[in-house]
Amino acid sequence: MKDTYISDSVVYVGVDDKTIDLFESQYVVPNGVSYNSYVILDDKIAIMDTVDRRATDQWLANVEKALAGRKPDYLVIQHLEPDHGGSIEILASKYPEMQFVSNPKLFGMMGQFYEFDFQSRQVVVNEGETLSLGKHTLTFVMAPMVHWPEVMVTYETTEKILFSADGFGKFGALDTEEDWDGEARRYFINIVGKYGANVVALLKKAATLDIAMICPLHGPILKENLGHYIGKYLIWASYEPEDEGVTIAYGSIHGNTAKAAKLLGKMLEERGQKVTLFDLARCDMAEAIENAYRYDKLVVASVTYDAGVFPAMEDFLYHLKLKNYQNRTVGIMQNGSWGPVAGKKMKETIGAFKNIKIVDPMVTIRSTLKKGNLKAMEVLADALVKK
Repeated sequence: MKDTYISDSVVYVGVDDKTIDLFESQYVVPNGVSYNSYVILDDKIAIMDTVDRRATDQWLANVEKALAGRKPDYLVIQHLEPDHGGSIEILASKYPEMQFVSNPKLFGMMGQFYEFDFQSRQVVVNEGETLSLGKHTLTFVMAPMVHWPEVMVTYETTEKILFSADGFGKFGALDTEEDWDGEARRYFINIVGKYGANVVALLKKAATLDIAMICPLHGPILKENLGHYIGKYLIWASYEPEDEGVTIAYGSIHGNTAKAAKLLGKMLEERGQKVTLFDLARCDMAEAIENAYRYDKLVVASVTYDAGVFPAMEDFLYHLKLKNYQNRTVGIMQNGSWGPVAGKKMKETIGAFKNIKIVDPMVTIRSTLKKGNLKAMEVLADALVKK
């Protein structure tokens, strides 16, 4: 993960942030996050994006070291979100002759973040336009709503490098050795997942390029087996299941619904299914959403609460809707002591999602799990694994 060497001319100047607890103030990042930035050294010098204000001092030191006394000619701004654009004004003040390279949409948004005179220093580029640095040539590709409207990516034609903005990023600092797929999936689904069609459109553009390396704004530089990463992105952006298995998400007050969810999980494992269980009141919601997308089947199990759905389950369903959950098979279990309605309400919500198959029966538990519930649960397990 920590291999940041690109070439003698393209230098990594990013920073690991191990002090952050919540990315975007909502996603748990136990291994931190990296803010990636790059310097291209040529007849003219281009810096590719800045970093979060949290990491400005270390980043500036990295930039100065890479420049070795030279001054940058350009700052290429691919994405204005503060974790990447947070140090623009400080860099602009340090290098007053440096110009800013980006697209009209981004420059139209710059005034929302900064009040200094950036207009007189703009170099405006559009789809397919190029900028020569000498031996290196940058080609700009617009990527609207991946995942902001002003985003673009940049292809360097000489070394065949794709600077992919937030695309192909992941949670986790670069000094952490961990599986790319898991944290990249959690990052993609929860941050970019709503905009799958836009990602597919960008991937179609990328397919026309001869890419030897991908340099994202978060996570490791991708140098080998690029087909694996691009393939994963195609699956995630198309909302197709990645693996066969069942995610069971449950909301339980006194443990009875949890007991039923775990028993159903065992039944499904006996039928050869990979099962992941999430107590929605206690788990990382982003991980639960990630797993719901990863597998082809989902079971939601909720106690009835205030004549509705348990709040943690309601939040889970809201996130599924927000991230365009679709193309899955879903089973439903409900619990209620006197008026169980959670199942009906969950079915109404999930039934409105695109291309969802809700299987029968809906299992209803009255307060505690009893022998009489087991047959219905066996039937539900069979229905979920039926091809």
